Amino acid sequence: MSNVKCLNPIAACGMDLLPEGYQVVEELADADVVLVRSAAMHDLELPDGLKAIARAGAGVNNIPLDQCAEQGIVVFNTPGANANGVKEIVIAGLLLASRDLIGGYNWVKENSADPDIAKAVEKNKSRFAGCEIEGKKLGVIGLGAIGAKVANVAVNLGMEVYGYDPYVSVDAAWNLSRHVKHISNVEDIYKDCDYITIHVPALDSTRGMINAAAFDMMKDGVKILNFARDILVNEEDMKAALASGKVSRYVTDFPNTTIAGVDGVITLPHLGASTEESEDNCAIMAVKQLVNYIENGNIKNSVNYPSCDMGVCSNTARVAINHKNIPDMLTRFTGVFSAKGINISDMISKSKGDWAYSMLDVSEAVSAELVAQLEAIDGVVRVRIIK
Repeated sequence: MSNVKCLNPIAACGMDLLPEGYQVVEELADADVVLVRSAAMHDLELPDGLKAIARAGAGVNNIPLDQCAEQGIVVFNTPGANANGVKEIVIAGLLLASRDLIGGYNWVKENSADPDIAKAVEKNKSRFAGCEIEGKKLGVIGLGAIGAKVANVAVNLGMEVYGYDPYVSVDAAWNLSRHVKHISNVEDIYKDCDYITIHVPALDSTRGMINAAAFDMMKDGVKILNFARDILVNEEDMKAALASGKVSRYVTDFPNTTIAGVDGVITLPHLGASTEESEDNCAIMAVKQLVNYIENGNIKNSVNYPSCDMGVCSNTARVAINHKNIPDMLTRFTGVFSAKGINISDMISKSKGDWAYSMLDVSEAVSAELVAQLEAIDGVVRVRIIK
């Protein structure tokens, strides 16, 4: 029996994938696993029995990752599950930045009672004129699941697309149009592009990366789109760049008191992944990853522990160990089994930063005494037996 706590509503198509023996509970203290979307978890007391958290979405800044790693709680996200929904709204953002559609819509609404509105349109429409995106240069910073999709669509729309990502994955590279020009220095995007869209994670190294120094390198009248995270842009510097005309439009999905209502800013209410399809895809991926971890010990798309997969256990038992990434851990684990005369038929050990994860398949039942010996090894934070 595994207890599941949902901190946010999770799409039914995902919840329906929970096998028999999983039940949804009301109290976090009773949970073995958690499903979450945007609920803030930093101030929550995470129970000792909590084994995993799955975020139905890509960003995990609402989850205390370090604390979870220290407690042996594996945190999953769902990269790519909402990529198409975000891609589509980014393309909409490109058009909103180019043509004053919002201004035009508001003018029509405000003058809807005018009996001569059809004539007035012809006199006033020039106020909302813009430019076409075909032939313009688009810089895509970050070529992950979303950035690659945006780049490919922009190519098909006739834009000249430049992509920057020093850590682009093999999968993303394969999916990227050959017409996207790969840039090795982000400053070249700042200097050359008419439009810039940001698709990188929120890290210490990326916080405020779009700032006064970056604006100084950009073309006058550049248009910037941010559907990734608000903290990637220094918003005080952005306000100054808008006031000077360096930036003509800033389209962001993250309204706050600093930027909402500022002239030149088009602020959307965090709609990037707010589609039925994205929510369904994220829920399905999140639940599948949780179940695979609980049932088989396998880790895929974790943000605080390494990916690790041994398929379905066909032996008597599988021992899964969350531990610190320090030398000789695997030797210590195998020594415990050897001292008990237990044969290890298969094993794997992977690391990610300060943390590591090991799985060992064994041909005999594992006693509570053996588990206690493994738990007593310095650096071990959790031991699970999967039968």
